[in-house]
Amino acid sequence: MRVPVVLLTGVDPDAMAATMVGLQFDLPDAVAVRHHIDPERGVLSRTVSDLTGVVETHEVLLEHACVSCAIREDIVPTLERLARDGRWRSIVAHLPVGAEAGHLCSVLTWDTRLARFLRVASVVTALGTRHPVRDLLGDDLLADRGHHCAPDDRRGVGEVLAAMVEYADLITFDSPDGSRVDPVASGLVQALARPGVSVTEGGHGVDGDVLLGHLHQHGRTDAWTSPTRSDALPDPHAEGIWRLDLQALQPFHPGRLLESLELLGAGTHRSRGCFWLPTRPGRAVEWDGAGGQLSIGDHASWGRRTPFTRIVITGVGVAPAHLREAFDGLLLAEHETGSWSLSEDGFEPWLGPIREVA
Repeated sequence: MRVPVVLLTGVDPDAMAATMVGLQFDLPDAVAVRHHIDPERGVLSRTVSDLTGVVETHEVLLEHACVSCAIREDIVPTLERLARDGRWRSIVAHLPVGAEAGHLCSVLTWDTRLARFLRVASVVTALGTRHPVRDLLGDDLLADRGHHCAPDDRRGVGEVLAAMVEYADLITFDSPDGSRVDPVASGLVQALARPGVSVTEGGHGVDGDVLLGHLHQHGRTDAWTSPTRSDALPDPHAEGIWRLDLQALQPFHPGRLLESLELLGAGTHRSRGCFWLPTRPGRAVEWDGAGGQLSIGDHASWGRRTPFTRIVITGVGVAPAHLREAFDGLLLAEHETGSWSLSEDGFEPWLGPIREVA
C-alpha cells in the first residue's frame, strides 16, 4: 500500500509551522518531516516527528545549497525511508521555506520505483495573516527576509508565493496569534488559485480524508500552471480584485519588448503567461512576474499548436489604465514584417542564441 504524502509549502515560517502542527493532529498516524536549508553554511537540516515527539534530527552538507540538491540528496530518500518503515499511515513533508512543490511532485509521480511506496495526496500552501497582499504583490526578495534557498537566490517573495498558490490543492491562512485574514487578501488568493481549490483560515474545514485522498492530480495542476494555458478564466468574484486577460495571435516586437518590459512587468500585480517572438517562431516563451519583478525564459516548442501571446494580470484596487494599450503597443504590426535582425534579438541572456532555439 502506498503511503500518502501531504506537501507543505510557503514563504512564512510561522504560518508553515502552525499549519504543520494542525496537519499532524488531523491526519491519521502521521509523521512529519521538516527540512530547512541554511544557504550560508551549505547545510540541509532534517527533523522528523510524530505525536510522541521528535523521532530524529540530522544535518546534511549539500554539494550546492539549493532546492534541487536538497530534494535529490535528502528529501526524496527520507520520504521513501519513512514510507517503507511501516510505522505511519501518512506523511507531512514540510518543504524548505521558499521551495516550490512542482519538482518534487514530478519526481514522486514519474519515478516508478518511488511510486511503489509513495504518492502525492495533496499540496498545501500556508500563508501568514499579517501582510499577505504585500507577500504576493510586493517587491521584497526572499533574501531580504533571510528565506533564500541558495547564496545566489534572487527570487522575489511574490513570484514564489504566487506560484505556490497557483500550484496548491488547498490554501490556508494561518498564524500563531490567530489573527483574521483581510478579505481583499482572501479574494486575491482565490483569484490566483486553481478554480475549485479551498481557501481556509487556521486549518478550519480541512478534512483529513480529503487531504489524503486524490486531491492532487498532476495533469490538472500542470494544465492550470502552464504558461501556455488557453482555457477561459473565471472573473474574480471578490470585491477589490481585478484581472486583465490580454491575448493576441501576433508576436511581440523584439526591440519594443526589450525596451519596454516594465510597461507590463512593473507594478503591484501578478502577471503570467506566454508570448512568442518572430525571431524564435517555434518557441513558446514564459512570462512570470509579481510585484514589479519579472522572469522570462524558454518554455517549450509550440509543436503543432498555433503560436499565441497571452498575459494574464491580476491585482487589487483599480487596474492601471495603461496596461491594455501597452500590451497592444508591444505586438508586431503587419507592416513591420522583417523589421528585426535574424541573427540577434537581444534576448540571448534569457533565451540563448537564436540558432539553438529557433
